[in-house]
Amino acid sequence: MKSSILAGVFATGAVAQSGPWGQCGGNGFQGSTSCVSGYQCVYQNDWYSQCLPGTAAASTTLKTSTTAKPSATSSSAPATSSSPSSGNGKFKWFGVNQSGGEFGEGNYPGTWGKHFIFPSSSAIQTLINDGYNIFRVGFSMERLVPNQLTSSFDDGYLRNLTETVNFITNAGAYAVLDPHNYGRYYGNIITDTNAFTSFWTKVGKQFAANSRVVFDTNNEYNTMDQTLVLNLNQAAINGIRAAGATSQYIFVEGNQWSGAWSWNTTNTNMAALTDPQNKLVYEMHQYLDADSSGTNAACVSAEIGVQRVVGATSWLRANGKVGVLGEFAGGANSVCQSAVTNLLEHLKANSDVWTGALWWAGGPWWADYMFSFEPPSGTGYVNYNSLLKKYVA
Repeated sequence: MKSSILAGVFATGAVAQSGPWGQCGGNGFQGSTSCVSGYQCVYQNDWYSQCLPGTAAASTTLKTSTTAKPSATSSSAPATSSSPSSGNGKFKWFGVNQSGGEFGEGNYPGTWGKHFIFPSSSAIQTLINDGYNIFRVGFSMERLVPNQLTSSFDDGYLRNLTETVNFITNAGAYAVLDPHNYGRYYGNIITDTNAFTSFWTKVGKQFAANSRVVFDTNNEYNTMDQTLVLNLNQAAINGIRAAGATSQYIFVEGNQWSGAWSWNTTNTNMAALTDPQNKLVYEMHQYLDADSSGTNAACVSAEIGVQRVVGATSWLRANGKVGVLGEFAGGANSVCQSAVTNLLEHLKANSDVWTGALWWAGGPWWADYMFSFEPPSGTGYVNYNSLLKKYVA
C-alpha cells in the first residue's frame, strides 16, 4: 500500500482525443471516444475501451451491451515469454500479504514486540488450510542490513525472517521476500545500483536453495526517476542470479507505487528488463477507492477494478510478459465485494498474462484495520474469505 496519496489522479474532462493507452469509452465514460493518430479505440469490456496501437481510423464505433459480467480479452498477440500461467482460467498463485516485520518505520533497529513483529505461523497455517498458497512477507532493509546496503546481516532479524519464510515454504506454499522500502533506504532514494546488487546478492545466497522463495525487488517505487527504477530492478535481478538463486521467480515492481492503473503510461521502459532464467513476473498493485491509494473502505463502483487494470492487461500481452496483482483489497460493503469479484474475474479470464493475486493484508498487529485478513476475526477475513477462496489455485 502506498504511504501517500496522489491528488487528482483520476480527474476527468472532455478532451479532443484520448492519448496512447488512454480510455476512450465505456459505460458512464464522458471523455473523448477517438484516439490520437496511430491508435484505435478498442473495446475491452462494457466499462472500458482503450486507445491501443493500430492503423485503423482514429475514431471507432464502440460496442454497447447490457451484460453485467466483466470478461475482457485483448486482440493483441498472446504472451511469448516463459509463463508460469497456462491461460486456462486458473491462477498459479493466490494468497495474502503478511505485515509486521516492516512496521515501526523510522525506529531502527527497533525493538521486537514494540516497533515490529513477524507474522503468526498459526494464522498463516489457517490461511494455508483455507487454500491460499503464496504469502508476501514484508521486512525492513534497514533492520536486515543496518547502516549501509553493503553491510552484513543482522543475525537476529535474519533468523526471524528466515523462520517465517521456512514455515511457509515447508508447508508447501510460496514465500515472497518483500523489502517494504518504497525504493528508499533510511528514507533516502536508493541511487547506488552497485550497492543494491550487493544487497540482493547477499539475500539471494541466503535463500538460493529454497525454490519456493520469490524475490520481490522492492515495494512500490514512487516519485523516482524512471530510468533509475528500471536500473534498480535490473541490478536486483543481476545480484540474485549471480548468487546462484536460479530456480526462483523474481517479482519486479514499477514506479508510481507500482500501480496497475498507470502501468502502461508510467512503466513502459520496464519491458526492457532481462533475466537469464526467464522467470520475471511484473508485480502491480491496485486499490478500488477514489485515488487508488487503498486508504478508504469505499469503492468507486463495481466496475472500477476492471477499468483500472485492463490497460495493464493489454501491456502485459503486447509485450509478452506476465504479471501478478501483488496488492488489492476492498472494504466491507456490497459495492466493494462486487468490484473485487469483477476484478478477479478479469484476471482469471486473462490468466495467460495474470498469474494470480495477493490480498492486502494479514498480520498480527492490524487490530480493526479495514482490510485485515488476520484469522479469525480480521475485517477483511470475515467479509472476504468465502469470496476469495473461490479463486485459490
